[in-house]
Amino acid sequence: MTRLVLITGASSGLGQALALHYIKQGWRLALVARREDAIKSWLDPIDISIDRYQIYSVDVADAPALQRMAQDCMARQGVPDVVIANAGISIGVDTSRPEDLTVMAQILNTNVMGVAATLSPFIHAMVARGSGTLVGMGSVAGIRGLPGHGAYCASKAAVISYCESLRGELRSTGVKVVTLCPGYIATPLTQNNSYNMPFLMQPEVFAEKAAQVIQTGSSYRVIPWQMGVIAKLLRLLPNAMFDKVFAGRPRKPRSTGS
Repeated sequence: MTRLVLITGASSGLGQALALHYIKQGWRLALVARREDAIKSWLDPIDISIDRYQIYSVDVADAPALQRMAQDCMARQGVPDVVIANAGISIGVDTSRPEDLTVMAQILNTNVMGVAATLSPFIHAMVARGSGTLVGMGSVAGIRGLPGHGAYCASKAAVISYCESLRGELRSTGVKVVTLCPGYIATPLTQNNSYNMPFLMQPEVFAEKAAQVIQTGSSYRVIPWQMGVIAKLLRLLPNAMFDKVFAGRPRKPRSTGS
């Protein structure tokens, strides 16, 4: 049977780009997002047979709903070969403002618990089959904390560590765990950034490179590679020097609701 990939956050950005890449490669798709119409807006114009995809309208912050979605997916389409926990949000926070703590909780719930709740329902079935790949979407922002990005950086650092833990747990089961860490990608997530974004990559280019990493089963990869080099250098900087380099840097916009 044709291989199946499940992608969360498939309505736009990296999720959409990944879905389009896998469509071209002939895969079947399980597409997950809060709004079905958002997926249909880009999917309908494509000449793709209806038996090659299924749309699931689910919020990844709703763990019980994800469990039901996973059971529905496996009943309808079978156990995925690849599950990509891509859905995430990025909002600036100011911890000195009490109202931003609610925003931080929302980010952590979506970006961290959403990843775990996406991957969890498929683990037993993949282990029983003896194959499969679980993909967590980290970020270079998870490597060091940036001023004004506390919630997002913390969430992506948690994803990186969580996937590393899961990889150890699933060692020798035949199930691979891949951590992808995008740099700056031209998506709705970055379009409001007011600061310089070095090595900005188009989403379709990212998707192609990410799919190659997933195919090889590499455990961890920063895309583009140049950002990986920068991230390693930043990790080596003493705290005082790191703080000085990023002092006064423009911050991610806070929620307008705050």
